[in-house]
Amino acid sequence: MAPGATLAADAKIDPLDWPSWRGPEQNGISRETGIIEEWDPDAKGTEGNVLWRNPELGGIATPIVLRGKLYTVVRSEPGTYREGEKVVCVDAATGKKLWENVNNVYLTDSPAERIGWASCAGDPETGKIYAIGACGYLKCLDGESGETLWDCSLGEQFGLLTTYGGRLTTPILFDDLVIVGGVIIGWGDTAKPTHRMLAFDKETGECIWQSGTRPLPDDTTYSTPVTCVLGGQEAMVFGSGDGGVHAWQPRTGQSIWLFDFSLRGLNVSPVVKDDRVYTGQSEENVSNPTTMGSIICIDGSLSGNITKNGLEWRLPGMMGKSSPLLVDGRLYCFDDQAKLHIVDVETGKPVGREVRLVGTRMKGSPIWAEGKIYACTETAWHVMQPNERGVKMIDRMRMPREDEVLGSPIISHGKLYLPTTSQIYCLGKPGVEPQATPIPEPPKVEPPSADDAVATVQLVPAEALIKPGQDQQYRVRLFNARGQFLRDGEAEFSVSGPGEIDGDGRYQAPSGGKHEAATVVAKVGDLEGKARVRIVPDFPWDFEFAGGEIPVPWIGARYRHVIREVDGRNVMVKLTTIPKGQRSQAILGHDGEHDYTVQADVLGSLRSSDGRETDKLPDIGLIAQRYTMALMGQHQKIQIRSWTSQVETRFKKEVPFEWEADTWYTMKFSAGVEDGRAVLKGKVWKRGEDEPEQWTIEAVDEVPNVVGSPGLFGNAQVSELYIDNVKVSENQGS
Repeated sequence: MAPGATLAADAKIDPLDWPSWRGPEQNGISRETGIIEEWDPDAKGTEGNVLWRNPELGGIATPIVLRGKLYTVVRSEPGTYREGEKVVCVDAATGKKLWENVNNVYLTDSPAERIGWASCAGDPETGKIYAIGACGYLKCLDGESGETLWDCSLGEQFGLLTTYGGRLTTPILFDDLVIVGGVIIGWGDTAKPTHRMLAFDKETGECIWQSGTRPLPDDTTYSTPVTCVLGGQEAMVFGSGDGGVHAWQPRTGQSIWLFDFSLRGLNVSPVVKDDRVYTGQSEENVSNPTTMGSIICIDGSLSGNITKNGLEWRLPGMMGKSSPLLVDGRLYCFDDQAKLHIVDVETGKPVGREVRLVGTRMKGSPIWAEGKIYACTETAWHVMQPNERGVKMIDRMRMPREDEVLGSPIISHGKLYLPTTSQIYCLGKPGVEPQATPIPEPPKVEPPSADDAVATVQLVPAEALIKPGQDQQYRVRLFNARGQFLRDGEAEFSVSGPGEIDGDGRYQAPSGGKHEAATVVAKVGDLEGKARVRIVPDFPWDFEFAGGEIPVPWIGARYRHVIREVDGRNVMVKLTTIPKGQRSQAILGHDGEHDYTVQADVLGSLRSSDGRETDKLPDIGLIAQRYTMALMGQHQKIQIRSWTSQVETRFKKEVPFEWEADTWYTMKFSAGVEDGRAVLKGKVWKRGEDEPEQWTIEAVDEVPNVVGSPGLFGNAQVSELYIDNVKVSENQGS
C-alpha cells in the first residue's frame, strides 16, 4: 500500500491488524491501549494472561495478523525425512489451525534451524499472503484457503543466493507490487553477485522491475525495506549487502540516494520520520575502518551519493540486528549484547545511561504500545516505561528454557503475540474489547498531475523466459521524476539480439534449438526502457564449448566459470579464485521441467587457478529436478541429495566411488516421477569407455520434487574442475 493511502478507506482494511513484521506503520508502534504488562508462562488454561499457546507455531519468524487470522512460517515435520517448510494459518483469537501450505526445501545450504528467517507479508487490500522460503521459493497464497495462487523459484529463475547463514529479506507490498531482495547471481549483465531488488505484480507474479546495488557484496542480509516519503517523493529505504543505506523509488527501482555506511552488509531495518532516516550496524565503519558499529541519522531529503553531505549525527554503538524504535523525539536502540541506548534525535546525544537487559543477545526488535516498550532478548521478557532519566523497568522475566526468542512480538486486537522457538503465546485479558487511538496521517505527496513530464520508461515484463517460436507481449509504463505512475504509453520498439518485435510490442522469439537472449528496447522521445528475455528450447540439448562462450541464458554460470583449452579442446572451467563463487550451482533452463536426464564429461584437478598444486579434489555435480548428484572428491563417493544441509535427516543416497585426479569421467543423472515418488538414477564411468549397463547409484524420494531446472554443481574452493559435453534429454517413455 502506498504511504499516502488511507487504511480506513476500505471497509475490509482493519487498522488494528498487524500485516507486516513491524506493523501497520512499519516502525514497531501500536496505537492500541489496554495491552498486558506481565504474564505467567507456567499458568494453566487462560490464567496468567495467557489466552492460548500453540507449539506447532514455534520458530524464528515474526508472525503477522490479518482479517482475524495469524500467519507464520515454520518447519514442517522437523527432523524427519519429510521435513520441509510451511506457512501456517490459525485463528488469531483461539490459536486453532485453519490451514497450512507446505513446500519442499531444495538446492540450498540453509539449514532447517534458519527456516522462517523472513516473515510473511499480508496485503490488507486483498487478504493475500506472501512468503519467501529458505531456498528462495516465493509464493502468493489465498489468505482464506491457503491455496497457492502463484509462485516463483527465485534461485532457479533469477539466481537468488541462499546460504548457510539463512538470511532472507521479508517481502514488502507497495501499490500493486510485492518487492523482495537478496544477493543475486544471474545472467548477462546481472551475472556478478549483487544485492538486488525484484518487484513483481502482486496479482500475477509478473516481474515488473529488477535493480541492483553495487556488485560483489560481502554479505547476504535481512534489512527489510521501509516505504516512506522523503523530500516529497515516495521512497523505499533499506540496508544492503554492499554496506550502503539506499533509498529507491518503489514503483521504478530508480535510485534516489546512497549513503555508504559499513564495510559489511546491513541487517537493521531503518526507521524514517520527517525526512530523517535512522539506522545502525555493528561491523567496520566506512568513515573509520578501525572502529566498529555506529548509530546514525541521515538527511533523507537529499539525492545522489550523500555519504559526505547527508550525515546529521553519528554515535558509536553495536546495533546490528535489532531495529530501533522512534517515539516522542527519542530513538531506542538495542545493541547486539542486549543493552538499550536512548538517543535524543534532535541532538544525537545519549539520554541517561545504557540499560542492561536480562540476557546477553538480542535479535528480535522492540515494539511500543500505550507509552511502554516491549522487548525480548533471546532469553528474557521486558516491559519498560520512558521517563525523564531514561526508562523505568515495569516487568522483566526469564523465559522458560525451551523458549528462545529470535523473532519479534506483535500486537493486534488487544492481544500481544510472542513468538519463541517452541511455541507462540497469545497474551491478553479474556473478554477485553480492543481499543486504539487513530494512526497518524502519513506525509502528503503531490499528485502525479503536478508533474506530468515523463522521466522513466518502464518495459514490462522486465524479465522473461520463453521457448523458440513463442511470443511475449510487452507493455510500456511511464513515470515522472518522482517515480509516480502517469499512464501506459506507446513507444518505438526494437530488439538487440535475436527475434523480432512489432509496433504493438509483441516480441517473437526465433525458431530453432538455440539457447539465446535478447534485450527489448522501448523508446519514448529521448528516453528508453529495456527488458531482457531468455530463449531456451525443449530437450534435447547438447553443449560443447568450441565457440569459446558459455551460453548466455545460463543462470549463475558466466561469472564463476571461464572457457579454456584443455587437452586440445575448449572446456568450461570453474575457478578457485572467484570471490564468493568457488562453491555454487548453475541453472540452465525452465524450472517447470521434469522426467529428464543430464549428462556431462567432468574432470577434477589438483591445481588451483593461481597455479598452486593442491591435495584436495573438488566436488562436481549434475542437477536434475531439484536434486543434485555429486561426485565428491575428498570423500571418494557419489551422493544424491536435495536439501544440502539436511542430508542426514531429509534425504540422501550415497555409494563409495573411487575416482582419480586429472582423469575425464562421464556423469549421467536421471530424475523422474513414478507413482508419486521421485526416482533418481546415476552413472559414472571413465570417458571413452563403454557406458555401463547398470546404474552406479539409485534412490527413491517419497517426498518428491516434481519439477526443476537442469543444472550443474561445483565446489572449487581448493582445486579447479572442468566440464564438457553437457547434454540433457527427455527420459524415454515420459
